[in-house]
Amino acid sequence: MTTKTKDPGVPAGYDPSQFPAFAVTVDVVILTISGGRLQVLLVRRGVPPFEAMWAIPGGFKRPAETLDEAAKRELAEETGVSGASLLTQFGAYGDPGRDPRMNVVTVAYLAVLREVGGIAAGTDAAAAALIPVSDALNGKIELAFDHAKILRDAVERVRVDLDLTGMAIAFVGSKFTLAELRAVYEAVWKVGFDAANFRRSVITDQGWVIPTGRRAQPGSTGGKPAELYRAGRMWRYGSPIRRSQPNGRRKGDS
Repeated sequence: MTTKTKDPGVPAGYDPSQFPAFAVTVDVVILTISGGRLQVLLVRRGVPPFEAMWAIPGGFKRPAETLDEAAKRELAEETGVSGASLLTQFGAYGDPGRDPRMNVVTVAYLAVLREVGGIAAGTDAAAAALIPVSDALNGKIELAFDHAKILRDAVERVRVDLDLTGMAIAFVGSKFTLAELRAVYEAVWKVGFDAANFRRSVITDQGWVIPTGRRAQPGSTGGKPAELYRAGRMWRYGSPIRRSQPNGRRKGDS
C-alpha cells in the first residue's frame, strides 16, 4: 500500500502581496582572446534605459525557465553566439537602484569561447562587438547599469581560475598550438612568458599537452607550421602554469 504525499500548496494565511516585488535577470560576460588581447563581447542597447550605451548581454528570466536556460537563450538572442566552451555562474547583484526601472536582481554568468564569429545583435540590442577588456574597465568605454563592476568581477574570477583550474583550455579549444595556449595566460594575467620556459612547463611526463601529429595552417609569413596539441587529463586537476612562477614578467616591466 502506497502512502500519498500531501501537496503542501500555499501555506494558510500566506499573502505574497505583502512582500516587495522584484525581477530577476541574467547577464552573460563573454570573454575570448583575439589579437593577443582579452576581449569581451558587448551589445549596444537599442532601448531605454541607457539607450545607445554598451552593456553586457542579458535580459529578464522567464517564469518557466531555469537560470541556465535563460543565460543560454539571452546569449543566442542578443549576440547570435551559441556553444560556449564554458558557461558558469559567478555572482549575483541586487543593490537598490542598479536598474532605474524597478528592483532587479541579476545573476551573472561567465562564458568563454575560443573565437567569436558571426556576431549578430538581436532583440533589444542595436549592435554587438568585441571590445578590449582594458577599454571597458579603464573608463574609455562607459558601460550601462553596474556592468563595469560585473565585468571587473568576471575578469578577476578568470585570473584566479586560470591559476587554480584548467580554464585555459576553454580559451583554445580541442586543438591548439603552444603559442595560442601561452597567449591565454599572457592576455589574462598581463604578463610575458619566455617561450622556451613555457614549453618546458607544459610538455612534461605528467601529460599536460599531447601532440596530435598534425600542424596548424601555414601563416602568411611562411615558415614551418606550428605543431598542434590537445589537452591531457591533468587539466582536470589544475594548471601547469602558476601566476606566481618566476618566468612570467608583467607586460611593460623592464
